[in-house]
Amino acid sequence: MAKAVKIVEEFIAARKPRLIATANAEMVMMAQNDCELKKILNNADLVVPDGAGVVWAAKYSGELIPERVAGFDLVQQILRKAAKNNYRIYFFGGAPGIAEQAKTWAETNYAGVKIVGVRNGFFASDDEPRIINEIKSSNPDVLLVALGVPKQEKWLAQNIAQLGVPIAIGVGGTFDVMAGVVNRAPIWMQRANLEWLYRLLSQPQRALRMLALPRFVLKVMSFKKH
Repeated sequence: MAKAVKIVEEFIAARKPRLIATANAEMVMMAQNDCELKKILNNADLVVPDGAGVVWAAKYSGELIPERVAGFDLVQQILRKAAKNNYRIYFFGGAPGIAEQAKTWAETNYAGVKIVGVRNGFFASDDEPRIINEIKSSNPDVLLVALGVPKQEKWLAQNIAQLGVPIAIGVGGTFDVMAGVVNRAPIWMQRANLEWLYRLLSQPQRALRMLALPRFVLKVMSFKKH
């Protein structure tokens, strides 16, 4: 986490548009059948291991990833740094009202943080030029986009050069948690790498999506054999 935050701050200082992806097992498996998403992940400026499965896969394959860097936790670290260093943040995505609630929560928990704009994730293609102009005119250092995987990654990849924002991150359900409409797993489950189980128990509708986890394990084991 410390290294990821350091890289984020270096990217902000460099003022060049950078795309950060938060990859978990589900996203990696999605990329196996989605060439556009696969290309985005391979070309991202930084990919953090947002999932215990990715950390396990790296270790199993002989690569060193010391810890999980959950997207939600990375966002909190960025907000903490933003309050201290005057970074400007833009929230884009979520259901109507969610980004506003997340903004209020952030301003309460990170005194002095500058959330320079919010916009929900419901829009038509005709709205995109106006959204892009709104973001650009707010001049953020960090753009957090919660449109869901893979829509958020694809939207950012298509528009990042035009947006010109130093840091752009797809953050999934982060705003929902900050707004208090979705609960995160208890700390002990996070530390035991059981956050996936908590999500499954609290959101049974995710069951089909969770089937990606055993397929991911089999894919990793098969890949190592080759």
